[in-house]
Amino acid sequence: MSLADRTECMSLVKEAEKSGAGRTAACRVLELSLRTLQRWELRPDQGDQRNGPLTAATNCLSNAERQRMIEVANSATYRDLSPWQIVAKLADLGVYIASESSFYRVLGEQNLLAHRSKSKPKRQHRPKSLIARQPNEVWSWDITYLKSPVKGLYYYLYLILDVFSRLIVDWSIEEVESAEHSARLIDRACQKQGVSKWKLNLHADNGGPMKGATMLATLQRLGVMPSFSRPSVSNDNPYSESLFKTLKYRPSFPDGAFAGLEEANEWVRRFVNWYNTEHLHSGIRFVTPSQRHEGLDTTILKNRATVYAAAKALNPSRWSRQTRNWAKMGEVYLNPEKEAAAEVQMLRNQAA
Repeated sequence: MSLADRTECMSLVKEAEKSGAGRTAACRVLELSLRTLQRWELRPDQGDQRNGPLTAATNCLSNAERQRMIEVANSATYRDLSPWQIVAKLADLGVYIASESSFYRVLGEQNLLAHRSKSKPKRQHRPKSLIARQPNEVWSWDITYLKSPVKGLYYYLYLILDVFSRLIVDWSIEEVESAEHSARLIDRACQKQGVSKWKLNLHADNGGPMKGATMLATLQRLGVMPSFSRPSVSNDNPYSESLFKTLKYRPSFPDGAFAGLEEANEWVRRFVNWYNTEHLHSGIRFVTPSQRHEGLDTTILKNRATVYAAAKALNPSRWSRQTRNWAKMGEVYLNPEKEAAAEVQMLRNQAA
């Protein structure tokens, strides 16, 4: 960074401090560490002291090599191919110009890495944002593997989660993945929960059991609105992914395989009972999913707030700020838009 840029950064931090901002926060906005700022302030007239390399790298590409790479990539033979295809075809001809990564780097510098064919580039749209304000508005579901006694073969755990309450609504273990098993499970879960038509959004990934004809026909019959993640993007279905991690990191989860389907069913049954009725979930103010699903968390959290208020009144010097936030968690977002996510985070920070 030049001396002029350093001087400007120090000036901006001073202006921010005069306006009431903290130095650390101001440095964060400038993408600058506080320690670097302090070092600059000790010697404000000193510029960059690095001497840089004294000699050029001996293995760098020459201008002629770079120009040849560009010409080859733009030629009629290779202009529709990606760099990894180009280097493979050149190798078949006994020609080596540069590595695949070098092609990517040089073409990127020349803005030549646009979609290199007549077809339209692949586009993935973020799933529609879903909001759960009460139970049975948004469900998330997925399938995970459980080891069977036969090496290379697995049992498949189908599991549905209510996003608002984090309650495991229903589950099943099958020996195969299929849209038929998925459809039966969703049908059973909707009947069990008494879901009204066109009131429930069901989010899942793009697997065959999720998008099979039988499954989609069942959703249409039940009046359930489907939502799907982008291919290979696990962040689009975070609640199910988080639940599977909780399941597989339980101390009682077997290190090896389950002895059979009956043992797997029994273990998952105990886990679901623990998770729904005993597990104090951090995402819902440390109440159980069952308590939140049934609306009991309102009274529980009010009682906790009363206990903390009484403790603060008894020893006020022990609290420099407000007591712990026991306010009930409100609406829950699944794949929120950036603006909505930022607003939710701001409200959470204010509440804390």
